[in-house]
Amino acid sequence: MKLRLFLRRLTISAPRMAVRSALPWPFRWAVAAIVLGFCAAIGLWAFEFGKDIAGLDHGAKAELVVLRSQMARLREELARLQEERDKAQLIANTAGTLVNVGKASEEKLLEQVKQMQTENQSLRDDLGFFEKLIPSTGAEGVAIRGLQAEIQNGKDLKWQALVIQSGKNVAEFSGRLELTFSGTLGGKPWVTNLPGGSQSFTVRQYGRLQGALEVPAQVVVKSVVARVLEGNALRATQTLKM
Repeated sequence: MKLRLFLRRLTISAPRMAVRSALPWPFRWAVAAIVLGFCAAIGLWAFEFGKDIAGLDHGAKAELVVLRSQMARLREELARLQEERDKAQLIANTAGTLVNVGKASEEKLLEQVKQMQTENQSLRDDLGFFEKLIPSTGAEGVAIRGLQAEIQNGKDLKWQALVIQSGKNVAEFSGRLELTFSGTLGGKPWVTNLPGGSQSFTVRQYGRLQGALEVPAQVVVKSVVARVLEGNALRATQTLKM
């Protein structure tokens, strides 16, 4: 029974009923949002005001100023170091270029020194060769002077001879130089000539002829006979005892 009476009060048939105007739901949400925003603004203002009172923001600003100053100094130092690095790199490149030029000059000088040593040795050989020449008897014609032979490295027989044509206003002479080497091999006689046969040459006053002959290791060369031939005619001869 009580339940029925309670439900009756909630319906239109209740003994008393009040009529109120209802706000639309969007308007209600807008009002709620405005109220919340106002509350948030008041809370933010209170927070900022509290920070100012406590002095927290002042320390952060000062620290930010210090950090910016340090950053500026670090940038200046970095720029200075980069400039010094560029200068050092330029100096290193210049030094490397100078070193390369110096090495090239040194190599060129070494080459020139070696060439001069070779030329000097050749001149010494020529001087020694001419000093060992047998004096000429004054007779005109072709003659052999300074016949030499020497064993090197135990197997190479190097030889040289100077062919001279005496006289004034002599014509050019063309002939052949024939060499005969004789000795012993294992206690037995051994004889050989130049591998290519006689050597052709042309001289007017003098000409030096030279060459090398490979001989067996056990050969003992005892003499060398040089002959100058013009056609089949013998023009000069000389024998060297070793």
